Amino acid sequence: MIGQTVAHYKITEELGEGGMGLLYKAEDTRLKRTVALKFLPDELTRDEDAKERFIREARAASGLQHNNICTIHEIGKTGDGRLFICMDYYEGETLKEKIASGPVSIDDVVDVAIQVAGGLSKAHDAGIVHRDIKSANLLVTEDGVVKILDFGLAKSGGTARVTKTGTTVGTVAYMSPEQATGGDVDERSDVFSLGVVMYELLTGELPFKGDHDAAIIYSIVNLEPKSPSQIRKEVPAEIEEIVLRAMAKDLTRRYRLADEMLAQLKRSKRSLESGTADRAAVRQPSIAVLPFTNMSADREQDYFCDGMAEDIINNLSQIVGLRVAARTSSFAYKGKSADVREIGRNLGVDTVLEGGVQKAGDRLRITVQLVNVMDGYHVWSEKFDRDLEDVFAIQDEIGRNIVESLEVKLTDKERRVLDKVPTKDVEAYDFYIRGRQSFHRLSERPLHRARNLFTSAIIIDPAYALAYCGLADCHSMLYMYFDSDKTNIENAVTASKKALELDPELAESHASYGLANMMAEQYDRAEEVLRKAIQLSPNLYEAYYYCARTYWVRGDLEKAAEFFIKASAVRQEDYQALLLAANAYRGLNKPTELEAACRRGLEIAERHVVNEPDDARAWCLGAQAHCQLGDREKALEWIERALSLARDDLMVLYNSACVYAELKMSDKFFECFGRTLKSKSRAYKEWIQHDPYLEQFRDDPLFSKLMEEF
Repeated sequence: MIGQTVAHYKITEELGEGGMGLLYKAEDTRLKRTVALKFLPDELTRDEDAKERFIREARAASGLQHNNICTIHEIGKTGDGRLFICMDYYEGETLKEKIASGPVSIDDVVDVAIQVAGGLSKAHDAGIVHRDIKSANLLVTEDGVVKILDFGLAKSGGTARVTKTGTTVGTVAYMSPEQATGGDVDERSDVFSLGVVMYELLTGELPFKGDHDAAIIYSIVNLEPKSPSQIRKEVPAEIEEIVLRAMAKDLTRRYRLADEMLAQLKRSKRSLESGTADRAAVRQPSIAVLPFTNMSADREQDYFCDGMAEDIINNLSQIVGLRVAARTSSFAYKGKSADVREIGRNLGVDTVLEGGVQKAGDRLRITVQLVNVMDGYHVWSEKFDRDLEDVFAIQDEIGRNIVESLEVKLTDKERRVLDKVPTKDVEAYDFYIRGRQSFHRLSERPLHRARNLFTSAIIIDPAYALAYCGLADCHSMLYMYFDSDKTNIENAVTASKKALELDPELAESHASYGLANMMAEQYDRAEEVLRKAIQLSPNLYEAYYYCARTYWVRGDLEKAAEFFIKASAVRQEDYQALLLAANAYRGLNKPTELEAACRRGLEIAERHVVNEPDDARAWCLGAQAHCQLGDREKALEWIERALSLARDDLMVLYNSACVYAELKMSDKFFECFGRTLKSKSRAYKEWIQHDPYLEQFRDDPLFSKLMEEF
């Protein structure tokens, strides 16, 4: 079109492809000024309804007069009926081009954000939402003025489109969660997108990534990005806070209006100019506590060393401002000689606590050191030579030194939790940690042994709430997987209720009571109690996980997926919750979320089996993910590995059946499924009702016969 005249505009140069069609530089032959013309694609011009909506929105946008908004002059039409929009032309570069040319200074980022927020505030006051704020739509003129381009325009998946209810409009990487899922959007969606742009300016990368749109959308909706200061250390804390609040997934936490964000940006700019701003952002500290080495001559003391480390993990996990690697992840390194820097990288933590315990009679010698993963140097170390009865004071001292060394700020509630001593009786504590060690093996005989050990702890100290939780969980797990005698679930309810009476503020009591009520099919009460556990301890993985399972057995797969995802966010190194969320997404017929959850969960599972090659659960859930991603060969390889590790394990048999169902291997399916049902396990009876893997067999006579006998 270069050299052609359209209406009274002579086209002189092609500027490239914008949000909705080709953009040209042109000469206004009447007013003798340079303008930009954007020609809309043919499919929009042919759709009369879309064309009307576009004209209406562009007309509204043309009324916006603001220094940071590109001025729209008119909408025109070519002789063959193509729509075009005429707007101001500016010399300069887009923020996308600016980012590509190198780091942007903190001061410049704040200045740009202030200008964009000012323009958005003007638009929002007029009831106009941009819907496609991104670095390519923000141009910095040669005078340093930021101009917001493409008001009234929208883009979805590369296709020009005007907003309709239920459509996904915008550029994927910059979308708000509500926009990415096709929901209604308002001013807060533009605020989210501006937060993404600020993040990109500060770090040089986007906060939400993926190999394709589905993976990016999953990340936006479910995952938290790295803090900007993790990528660029000099990002000020208050600027980081603005960016993360703007990108909050929870609408109640996000800025309600661009005005609010603008006011905070201006305050931060004044702090930067006066030199009072904290130039070093405070990122959330993180730690992995490794199982303590047994330095005693008696190898039987391993349980005590593990118990010490686990108690420190549990105590630190109560602190919202500290991310703690889960016991299962940290204990995978027991007895291994891996470098702490490698461990830190694998678990995604900045520090690692390691130590050794020597127990002889009534004396304890404990050495601990907190190591910085980045350089391998000690942050803090200490040696304790104490009486055995001082074990609780030592744990408390270790926890407080970690908190102090990592500069974690404690709330009054967190201080009370850390000050609380579950029992003062060392003998009761000894029975309790022995019980916990047996419980973690999660097979029938160890569960019976754990139940007896927790009972012994309670006999010695009848006020030991955690021991009642352990006892309740033993009965729940026995009922769920091995023995569906109603006595088990009655005992689980009674023990967990007693734990609640002894300590109503103990999150673990609520989690145990919630699990017991789920097993007893008291789902309303289970949901209520588990939500209370989450409120008391937002980092308690089990509360989210049991809540998800409660929703699953009720048939509410939407909520089940939501809480499985929340569980995975609390324990970021966990593959299980993500891959169970994938099952829920399959049942909900959400292929985008299903694929993304499978890819992310499988990525974690693949790392996990390197450290724990004997974890059959990881192999069989990973096999399901391979199925969903279309890799039949890998799915068979993984499920056969799981069966070779635990051929008689009910969990392995059931998940193997699901894989064989997906692969259309009916004989193998019925072999594994039939063996699972022979167990009469309560857990599978509840799960089977809503499992999407089984849909293809529900009308099969053999399936019906097996279910009748179950």
